[in-house]
Amino acid sequence: MNLFDVYPLYNITPVKALDFTITDIDGVEYLDLYSGHGVISIGHTHPKYVTKLKNQLENIGFYSNAIQNPLQVELAEKLGKLSGCEEYSLFLCSSGAEANENALKLASFHTNKSRVISFENAFHGRTSAAVATTDNKKIVAPINAQQVVTFLPLNNIDLVEAELKKDDVCCVIIEGIQGVGGLDQGTTEFFQALEKICNQYNVVLILDEVQSGYGRSGKFFAFQHHNIKPDIICLAKGMGNGFPIGGIMISPKFKASYGLLGTTFGGSHLACAAGIAVLEVMEKEKLMDNVNDIYAYFLEAIKAVPEVVKVKGKGLMLGVEFDFDVSALRKKMIIDKHIFTGNANNKNLLRILPPLTIRKEAIDTFIIALKESLQEIKA
Repeated sequence: MNLFDVYPLYNITPVKALDFTITDIDGVEYLDLYSGHGVISIGHTHPKYVTKLKNQLENIGFYSNAIQNPLQVELAEKLGKLSGCEEYSLFLCSSGAEANENALKLASFHTNKSRVISFENAFHGRTSAAVATTDNKKIVAPINAQQVVTFLPLNNIDLVEAELKKDDVCCVIIEGIQGVGGLDQGTTEFFQALEKICNQYNVVLILDEVQSGYGRSGKFFAFQHHNIKPDIICLAKGMGNGFPIGGIMISPKFKASYGLLGTTFGGSHLACAAGIAVLEVMEKEKLMDNVNDIYAYFLEAIKAVPEVVKVKGKGLMLGVEFDFDVSALRKKMIIDKHIFTGNANNKNLLRILPPLTIRKEAIDTFIIALKESLQEIKA
């Protein structure tokens, strides 16, 4: 049997990884400035993370949600404390798309309405309703397109309010910082106005923090830069440092009932062990402080590259924008300079999403390699 060929692959086979370094089958080392779509938060194979998962696996790795699992309670308590969102409740699942699906479903249950407001260049996942709220027609099948979704430009609150006034909207879903879309984000004024009108019109405000959460922006959640309180917060990616885990944090305005939401694999013993290890390392090693330090260092260092038009994003969720398609540049950085970066819908953008443990020396290495690659492309 062959694999279903849906991924264009680089001829690189990683076999080992430590912190922000990946080693391939030939012993070649790569600097990881992408974290596998922003998933690696506390560094590859962090020893405390590895130990926690090994110990858990030797006891019990999985059972259904029909039994008591104290690890879920521990994870919820640690997450509430570190994020500053202790008043929320936690529902655990297995991925970011599943988190967004459950958020959209809960909003529809709560309001008894179905239309969704999303934003241009949004990416919320590839499953049923999540992909319908993603602004990319190429990945939305007819079965997904049955969902009623209205896409609006960011930072135009008047257009949002005009839609909410129609009284058929169940929720607004928005990324704290857009990922695949190209690192655009709402202004503080826009986010605060959005919170206000969602409350005014009884519309659920969902913050998709799947990529921008877990310290990546320099605060635990990107929305915390704007001093708002969403109704539902969606989590995944950095939550498990590579182990599949997701969740939604649900404000007190929602009432739980048996059977309202459900999952098979979400909140397993092994997933919770991974999630707890991530939070413990984040807190002990003060990784959000490191994010802010490296962010400031990066902004200064990148000034040495005159070809850069703009740096977008925040913290360690960054986009380096040029005035040309960067596909060849990105390939050269991977193949010749052994540095992983990401792409985006904006073809002029390199996405920088390193582990939150990244150091200044690694940024220096990137800047040198970037300058050399640009010169080599011009030659």
